[in-house]
Amino acid sequence: MPHIKNALIRFRIIDRMIRNPYKPYPSKGDLREACEESLFGSTYGEHICDSTIEKDLFAMRMEHDAPIKYSRKYEGYFYEDPEYTINDIPLSEDELESIRFAVQTLQQFQEVPYFKEFGSAIDKIATRVAVAGTDGQEPNAFIGFETAYASAGNQWLPLLLSAIQEKKICTFSYASFKSGIAKPRKVVPVYLKEYRNRWYLITFDFEKSDWITYALERMEGVEVSDTHHVLKDAFNPSTFFAETIGITTEKKAAERIELEANEIAAKYIESQPLHFSQEKIGSNRFALTVQINEELIRALFGFIGEIRILTPPHLIQTWNERISKQTLIDKNGNTI
Repeated sequence: MPHIKNALIRFRIIDRMIRNPYKPYPSKGDLREACEESLFGSTYGEHICDSTIEKDLFAMRMEHDAPIKYSRKYEGYFYEDPEYTINDIPLSEDELESIRFAVQTLQQFQEVPYFKEFGSAIDKIATRVAVAGTDGQEPNAFIGFETAYASAGNQWLPLLLSAIQEKKICTFSYASFKSGIAKPRKVVPVYLKEYRNRWYLITFDFEKSDWITYALERMEGVEVSDTHHVLKDAFNPSTFFAETIGITTEKKAAERIELEANEIAAKYIESQPLHFSQEKIGSNRFALTVQINEELIRALFGFIGEIRILTPPHLIQTWNERISKQTLIDKNGNTI
C-alpha cells in the first residue's frame, strides 16, 4: 500500500489511541507500537520509527487542526479539546481510495467460512464507497442506507474481549430492566454476541453458578482483575445458541412451533426464515423447533394480524393474552 495511505491510516489509529478513556495519555512509544501492530502485525520498530510518529502528530496538527498536546505530568499525548476526533473530518480522496483497496481485498474472501457472516457488511461498505463523491455530490442526497444507532456500553467491548482472550475474572455493577436496581457481579466472560445492534456478554456467574447473559448497555464500572480462571466446562457458542432466536437461552427443551400466515406474510417468512430449523409444511404454513423465549414472541408479533399460531397450546395462550392486553393510544397520547 502506498506510503500516503499508510499515513492516513496511522492518523486514525493515533486518534483512537488519544481518545481511549481507559488508557489515556499514550506515549510516543505507545502510538508507534499501536500503528505498527495494526499495519504490520509487529511492535519491534522494524517498519515504523519514533520520528514517523512525530511527523504524523505534526501533520495532524497542521492538516486536520488536531488539538494535540503533550502532558509532562503524565508523559503522554492528549487532546486539548476532549470532543475532537479526526472521524468528524470528511474522508479525503486518498482515504477513500485506501478504503476501496481494503474492501476489494475483503470481497475476495467473502465465500471463506470465516468471513461469510460479514458478507452483507462488506457489501454495504463497498456500495457506500462506490457512490462516495460521485460527481462531487453528497451520496446521502440520493441513496439511503439503514442506520444502526450506537448503543450505550459499546465502550466496554475492547476491555471485555481482552478479558475473554486472557481468561480473566471481571466485576461490574448491573441493573436489569425488571428490577432497575444495580447489583455487583463477579463473572468469567466467555463470549460477546451482537443482537439487533446491541452487544451482550455471556458469562459464567460465580454467584449463580451458571451461564448468565448481560447487556453491555446496563453495565457500569467494568473492571478486569489480574486473576486467571479456567472453567471446567468450555463454552461452545454453536451449541449454546443452536435452539434459540436472539440472545436468551434457558434450561428447557426446544419445542416444535407451527404457524399459518396470509399470502403476503408467508412470502416474507419464507424469504427471511425466523430460524435455521424453519421448514415449510404447507402452502402458507411453517414449522420451526426452538426454545420459546421473549425474542421469538417479539419476532412473531412483527406479523400480528397476519399469522395464526397453530401449536403448541401454551404459546397460543401467551399470544392471545398479549393481544388482549394491547392498548390503543390516540393522537394526544390518551388511552382509548
